[in-house]
Amino acid sequence: MPVTGSPLAKTAPVPAHSKTTTAPSPARWLRPWLVYALIGVIGVAAFLYPFWLPSEALPSSAHSTDAPLVSAAIGLVVVAGILLEARRGTMNGATIAFLGILSSVAGLLRLVDLPGGGSGMFFFVILASAAYGPRFGLLLGMVSMATSASLTGGIGPWLPYQMLAQGLMGVSTGALGLLTRKLSPRLEIFALAGWGWVWGFLYGAVMNLWFWPFVRDLGPLSWQPGMDLSATLRSYWAFYVATSLAWDAAGSASNVLLITLTGLPILKTLRRYGFRIAPDPTLSGPDGTLSPGDAPA
Repeated sequence: MPVTGSPLAKTAPVPAHSKTTTAPSPARWLRPWLVYALIGVIGVAAFLYPFWLPSEALPSSAHSTDAPLVSAAIGLVVVAGILLEARRGTMNGATIAFLGILSSVAGLLRLVDLPGGGSGMFFFVILASAAYGPRFGLLLGMVSMATSASLTGGIGPWLPYQMLAQGLMGVSTGALGLLTRKLSPRLEIFALAGWGWVWGFLYGAVMNLWFWPFVRDLGPLSWQPGMDLSATLRSYWAFYVATSLAWDAAGSASNVLLITLTGLPILKTLRRYGFRIAPDPTLSGPDGTLSPGDAPA
């Protein structure tokens, strides 16, 4: 029988097969998570492998030869993740279409120029990821960045790294959202605004890594093969402060302002709409992704 008070209890008949629930097999849950773990492995390797190469093996321009390979690997793994989610029942045609709609909205928001050069898409990705969980947040972050690049003409060797960085933003925010949804609405928005402030700096710091090892003409701000970890961190911090800190501070301030002003109605709407299109709640998993049980009353 449907739970008393659920919106479905008043409208949906009880299917005969729903009277008893069979837990999905461990393999069915494990396969999508292995795909997402593979995305993490690809991301770490793509960002960090230049630090492991000898100087003579580094190309003259950042990722001029390997970017198409990284893009293809990321694209294949993302598609595999969506297909496995659909196969196990945690995504259906409606949720996949919803992912496309939200990605398009985020892509369009990137066209909005904010003071200091901040991006209009980050606050929306943070709110949607907090609403729908880490798996959906990972996919949304990556797909929305690819969509925005198509809309803005920003397709280049940097794109797969932008997708990976925003995917990390989405999955980490989705995990945080599993905790913040237990707070009062206003307190949750303040927590997400603080998280948006952190990611304003973190996104820039991560993205610098896609080209920084290849830049050799900045003197003490450059990385040199043979540097130990301590020297590498000191050099990178000096580079970040000199080139990115002020820019990222403006982006962080924009995230805080937009989440504080718009977060309450947007988050409530996203969760309510996600509840309406969610697949069978018995298959939605423990992480809260599009789970009807977390919908507002």
